[in-house]
Amino acid sequence: MITIPYLTALSTYFSYGLLFAFGQFRDFFRKIFDWWRSGDLQGYAPICLGLEDFYTRRLYLRIQDCFGRPISSAPNAWFDVVERYSNDNNKTLKRTTKVSRCLNLGSYNYLGFAAADEYCTPRVIETLKKFSPSTCSSRVDGGTTTLHNELEECVAAFVGKPAAIVLGMGYVTNSAILPVLIGKGGLVISDSLNHNSIVNGARGSRATIKVFQHNTPSHLEKVLREQIAEGQPRTHRPWKKIIVVIEGIYSMEGELCKLPEIVAVCKKYKAYIYLDEAHSIGAVGKTGRGVCELLGVDTADVDVMMGTFTKSFGSCGGYVAGSKELIQYLKNTCPAHLYATSISPPAAQQILSAIKVILGEDGSNRGAQKLARIRENSNFCRSELQKMGFEVLGDNDSPVMPIMLYNPAKIPAFSRECLKHNVAVVTVAFPATPLLLARARICISASHTKEDLVKALEVISSVGDLVGIKYFPAEPNKLQKEEGMIKED
Repeated sequence: MITIPYLTALSTYFSYGLLFAFGQFRDFFRKIFDWWRSGDLQGYAPICLGLEDFYTRRLYLRIQDCFGRPISSAPNAWFDVVERYSNDNNKTLKRTTKVSRCLNLGSYNYLGFAAADEYCTPRVIETLKKFSPSTCSSRVDGGTTTLHNELEECVAAFVGKPAAIVLGMGYVTNSAILPVLIGKGGLVISDSLNHNSIVNGARGSRATIKVFQHNTPSHLEKVLREQIAEGQPRTHRPWKKIIVVIEGIYSMEGELCKLPEIVAVCKKYKAYIYLDEAHSIGAVGKTGRGVCELLGVDTADVDVMMGTFTKSFGSCGGYVAGSKELIQYLKNTCPAHLYATSISPPAAQQILSAIKVILGEDGSNRGAQKLARIRENSNFCRSELQKMGFEVLGDNDSPVMPIMLYNPAKIPAFSRECLKHNVAVVTVAFPATPLLLARARICISASHTKEDLVKALEVISSVGDLVGIKYFPAEPNKLQKEEGMIKED
């Protein structure tokens, strides 16, 4: 867990307190002025009342120019960011015709497939001509093409499971699958920092939900032991089933899950494991097969393997892989399969082509080079940021590296200053993170060159000095030595 320095926590609380106080002060006068005006609601209650949109009105709008920046090119290592302006103190933003060419440190383009690819793109174009952009139907009606069947077989073989089901949206994969897997009388034990899609899926299942401390197998065992001994609420009957839900790489922390230890605990107490590999599949492991390959865990020990195609494969949608019986059950019961439009055929072809490149089935070794490059880029960037004195979360080999900002004033300052130097970063704050734990999230890609990363590090270092987010002593001249070594090579 993150330990916040005392003075940093104090100043962060003080900053949010000031924002809240001024917001309440402005709302008070707003109510007085509104009282003199004739209402135009014609008997309807206001759709947003008081504190319901307080955060949006009084905090988010101040810095909304740091979020949702439109781009006008493919999200490659460099992309075009459309410039915007506001005439009403950031309440509304208007696009201009000007663009800034920026280094992309925000997209999940881990293997570089989001841009045009010599193998993938021609095949996607041919698929578009043959099948059209959409099937205009669900999988059980007229929305299953030969590509969908091929993709499910390919994904199952890639992740090491007997069968798989593919869905059109990654978020829905979790939120629609979990309510089908478990219901009333069941127990979901979820990591405290699991993604919102998992949280909503667990809530929608009507199962009892318990949370264990983030990535702490010992606390997971304690929760399992207590819940098995206690049983269901009121009746104390045995649980119908228990599912432990974890992520391969936690998207806001960049940490690898302690999968071997968690598998051992779940085996001991006969609990099923649901593994979300949205950020790890394709990005880690010798052949890109995710955390199971990286950490040496047999995929047979993981009961349900979930992942998305939006990160490493440059497409859209998600998958669930497991036993043939499980997948057939999901195809018969999952609403995202039964009622939602199937994944777009060109998107399915993009995934198939990307997997073939990763496995070397395109006749080249580009896949292996991409995997080696993203690992080298991630570890180099993380190491240098730590040497500079930033508080960087996550583990080695993870392409996600959050830089802690904490104070709300530092969120827009860091984002805007980086953009001035043509480096586009993503800043994350409440409600995506706890109130005190605002951060900038850097995502590394195999498409980044060493020169790109050196430029990014120089900009981040200078902005970090300006904003004051280097919370640890820096090691002098490490980046300069690295640059010298690159030139010698």
